[in-house]
Amino acid sequence: MDKRLCEIVGGSYGEFWRDQKRYRVLKGGKGSKKSTTCALNFIVRIMKYKGSNLLCVRQVMDTHRSSTFAQLNWAIERLGVAHLWKATVSPMELTYIPTGQKILFRGFDDPLKLASTTVANGSLCWVWVEEAYEIERESDFDKLDLSVPRGAVQSPLFKQTTVTFNPWSEHHWLKKRFFDNPDGAVSVYSTTYADNEFLDKTDLAVFERMKRENPRRYAVAGLGQWGISEGLVFERWKTENFDLNELEKDNPWRFRHVFGLDYGYTNDPTAFIAAAVDNIDKKIYVYDEHYEKKMLNCDIAKMIIAKGYRKERIRADSAEPKSNDDLRRYGISRITAASKGKDSVLNGIARIQEYEIIVKPSCKNTIKELSSYRFRKKSDGGSDRYPVDSDNHLMDALRYATEDIRGFIPQKPKKAPPQSDIITADDLSGGWG
Repeated sequence: MDKRLCEIVGGSYGEFWRDQKRYRVLKGGKGSKKSTTCALNFIVRIMKYKGSNLLCVRQVMDTHRSSTFAQLNWAIERLGVAHLWKATVSPMELTYIPTGQKILFRGFDDPLKLASTTVANGSLCWVWVEEAYEIERESDFDKLDLSVPRGAVQSPLFKQTTVTFNPWSEHHWLKKRFFDNPDGAVSVYSTTYADNEFLDKTDLAVFERMKRENPRRYAVAGLGQWGISEGLVFERWKTENFDLNELEKDNPWRFRHVFGLDYGYTNDPTAFIAAAVDNIDKKIYVYDEHYEKKMLNCDIAKMIIAKGYRKERIRADSAEPKSNDDLRRYGISRITAASKGKDSVLNGIARIQEYEIIVKPSCKNTIKELSSYRFRKKSDGGSDRYPVDSDNHLMDALRYATEDIRGFIPQKPKKAPPQSDIITADDLSGGWG
């Protein structure tokens, strides 16, 4: 790596940059520059190795636009080679103009298109699986691994799959496959924000505050350690890319849809959550979320309307009656204040603990909070009965939302009697004329 490139990329990733093993697996905390380093690495590689092509994969195709596609375009600009690349969004791809080499983008949500991916020039020799934590089934990864990279490649090209993710749960298949039982074909790396010399003082202050106020979240999000289950408020949860229409197709009467809203602004985000509750099998399916700071009430209303939830009953923080009134004026007419009072937090937690929580992989902030929402520690090392009041905005929203399942008893609709058994006016008139 020449001097100028070293200045652009920075340190801590030299071995990763040069690695040519079959699997290059990188877990890291937030701010560890893992994704930007990967983007720079792939742009340099494609320009260096004639005939190479890259496939970028995420669980959901649409999420590439604001992640891998944006990061690779940033890398092209950062390296000063924009005149050598062409970017298109339909189809979404990047082309190295001198040779026609490609960077393609696919999602696990379109398996047929993923399996049939090919290139016209050279070999599809490299794969980048970004946010691999979103892939809940190892079998899905295996299908990709058997189809791409494909075929023999000629030296100096080599086949490699790069896997990058944040380690939110120690129970994920990624840990067992790549970190607990690695073989000679696998290189594993762990990085933290300390490996990113480009962070400024304000960035570092965020991690220092997290270290003081939420050591457990700091261990995962800051230091890139595996999330653990000890002391979690909600232990029965998992990620799964479920199809809500399929779940409800045969028995829609089993489900009640609930919605919760927790207000924030400068330091805390506004958190919105949508879930379907199955009161027969005792499961909560979280299928949508919103998580954003500095939202005005008009912005919150626009978000709810854009998501199609304008007419739904939404339970919101009762500490913000003015905000609730504002949302009603903006057209969110069924906004309802959540219950407050003695032990309302504990009662809400106990209510949710009766259910298994299943979260769509796209609800990343819900996953993060479930991974770190924990009970306070006592001085003797045991757990308090109260949760830590930090990084729990979606958990509060979920607690508000599930107030609407109290007393909900699903009842299967009665079948209408056969047509032959229904007495009509014509039947009554016949024989009485």
